[in-house]
Amino acid sequence: MLQVCLYRSCRPLRRVAMQEGREMATATKTEGNRNRLGLEKSPYLLQHASNPVDWYPWGVEAFTKAQAENKPIFLSVGYSTCHWCHVMERESFENAEIGQLMNDSFVCVKVDREERPDVDRMYMTFVQATSGHGGWPMSVFLTPDLKPIVGGTYFPPDDRYFGQPGFKTILNRVASMWSSKKDKLNQQGSVILDVLMQGTVVKSTSARLPDDETVTKCVAMLTSSYDSSLGGFNTEPKFPQPVKLNFLFRIYAREASTAKGKDALDMCLHTLSMMSKGGIHDHIGQGFHRYSTDKLWHVPHFEKMLYDQSQLAVSYSDAYQISRLDEFATVVRDILLYVTRDLSHKSGGFFSAEDADSLPNSDGAVKKKEGAFCVWTDEEVRGPLATPVDGTAGTTYADVFVKHYNVHAEGNVSPHQDPHEELKGKNVLLVRGSVEDTAAAFQLDAGQAERILQQCRETLLKERRKRPPPHLDDKMITSWNGLMISGFARAGQALSDATYIQRAIQAAEFVKRHLYRPESGVLLRSCYHEDGTVTQIASPIEGFVDDYAFLVRGLLDLYESCYDERWLQWAETLQLKQDDVFWDVEGGAYFTNKEDADILLRIKDDQDGAEPSSNSVAVSNLLRLATFLDKSEFSSRAVKILEVFSDRLQKIPVALPEMLCGLMMLKDTCKMIVIVGEKDQEDTQKLLLTVHSNFIPNKVLILHNGKKDSFLAERLRILQTMPQVEGRATAYVCQHNSCSLPVTDPQELNDLLNC
Repeated sequence: MLQVCLYRSCRPLRRVAMQEGREMATATKTEGNRNRLGLEKSPYLLQHASNPVDWYPWGVEAFTKAQAENKPIFLSVGYSTCHWCHVMERESFENAEIGQLMNDSFVCVKVDREERPDVDRMYMTFVQATSGHGGWPMSVFLTPDLKPIVGGTYFPPDDRYFGQPGFKTILNRVASMWSSKKDKLNQQGSVILDVLMQGTVVKSTSARLPDDETVTKCVAMLTSSYDSSLGGFNTEPKFPQPVKLNFLFRIYAREASTAKGKDALDMCLHTLSMMSKGGIHDHIGQGFHRYSTDKLWHVPHFEKMLYDQSQLAVSYSDAYQISRLDEFATVVRDILLYVTRDLSHKSGGFFSAEDADSLPNSDGAVKKKEGAFCVWTDEEVRGPLATPVDGTAGTTYADVFVKHYNVHAEGNVSPHQDPHEELKGKNVLLVRGSVEDTAAAFQLDAGQAERILQQCRETLLKERRKRPPPHLDDKMITSWNGLMISGFARAGQALSDATYIQRAIQAAEFVKRHLYRPESGVLLRSCYHEDGTVTQIASPIEGFVDDYAFLVRGLLDLYESCYDERWLQWAETLQLKQDDVFWDVEGGAYFTNKEDADILLRIKDDQDGAEPSSNSVAVSNLLRLATFLDKSEFSSRAVKILEVFSDRLQKIPVALPEMLCGLMMLKDTCKMIVIVGEKDQEDTQKLLLTVHSNFIPNKVLILHNGKKDSFLAERLRILQTMPQVEGRATAYVCQHNSCSLPVTDPQELNDLLNC
């Protein structure tokens, strides 16, 4: 077997300085010397449209050429905000000599992993199986019939690292092997594919559900990896991991009076508090960066992803619902301000990401640096903040800000966190104490100190906007938009803010208008922003299972925020389509992709990571829909998914904490809360406010106006037996196949919800 040493991916490594600051903005199609990627819409593909490589997008044209010319395929997979993707492009794909070698010996295919997660998952399975790790850029050599033969992640251009072969050497070796041992490589590809097919089979081995010991084991695993001092799990790098927080919040809701429940809550609240104080939180421009490279939450990888903002908005909303601490509500508003301002299309959709790299704020700079847009020198802070603080002896706003955010004249980034000196002399803002501590240091009251800090942040935001901005990936992905709909809807519930709910409605309408084909019931994966308008590629990519699962969750959360039954109806329609296209009839659970001759592996996602697994989300969706619509076949599917993943849940429950949330919902049953009344009436609103002031993770909330011909009344017959009491808005709480007596008083409802 051909052996190639694999290099580490863009995810764990950071801060190799980019040697050229090429603009990442979408290029025009009128430029010369552009390859086929110039006809695409993906920002990532367009970044490579001027390479001297004869790139093809994934598709029949490339496959036909490879088969006709009997050439192997070189597949490169990445995304537009990937730091190491930029590095490999600069070092190799913009190199004319390497480009010629690629063109002569291979058919070169470039894939945006966010557009085609099916392609990414298929070949990442191979890379991880053969190397023990993965990441992006992903580099894989394929036979003309798409079977993998060798692969890795980032390759340097030459043999510069410890005698390991560079990309040029690897290209020559693979080309030579293909020329002399083609049959052997084809056979090797077939063997590899057979092994991968066997290794990725996930099916039910018994009809037994995981027991409560699985939940207990997951709590123990999270507790053992928890950083009690700084929050978060494991050491470094530290990721936000909202799926773990979701699970622990539900442990608290289940066992609020026990030590286990209180410890679970403490882990969540402490982690979220430390994250919000850290450099992973953008204190000036709002929102959260991808992850922290250190255990302190201090120095982040600076890219910002929509899926992080959406899930963290929910986590901080949950934290506020439970604790009623304003610090968590403030962070929710912070995240949603960032998304509204910087990641929103005027028509309602949400963009995907902002890059970590940008040009430094200096005249004539041509080299992009990671974090350049976000970091500060002491001088850059003090200059605009020279205003004196009234009533003090020479204290300035800058003094207060520098103290609070840990700004040092020599910079506050450890050399260990900055091996390539991109952040030398710079400061990543970090809060060590509290506003009260800062106020005391200058003999101010806390309110005055907070007003000064707020004004400082606003001033520095204006200063920062003068800098060259990072690249924006303005692709709009259905699944991530679904997550963000949940983020706005859940925030609207927790904070009683109708503007957030309206933003969620606008986004749902956008998805239905631009990313849905009503004639076939099919979702599309993505759409694009071009010259201020929403556009689409010539052959739109149909949605994957996460597009359906995440959007269904978003629509259910949206219904429970605005009570418009059309979103519930659409959620059911999408769930039925998801079942039809992705359900494994023989083995149970959902495949990530539909049947496709060019996708040689159909995989079932079995890991809750940066995004939750679609199967995990589907369990909760199905149980909620079963309760909303009195449809037992939905709950049966949820049970089947849990049976399919039972073995994995029992062995490594921490791999699927979001699925365990669904397991707890199944075992505890959904708590159906019915409010009978007119939406805009004051007494109805008071009852709804009471519901949303409580953290009830397994709730199904229904607003029924008493009409017997409504969508829900026709599907859920029990609603017709729930009248108002004495003409007032009335609440019913149903669980375990029984309903409470009706109540009209908000306090009585609150007591019912907490009994």
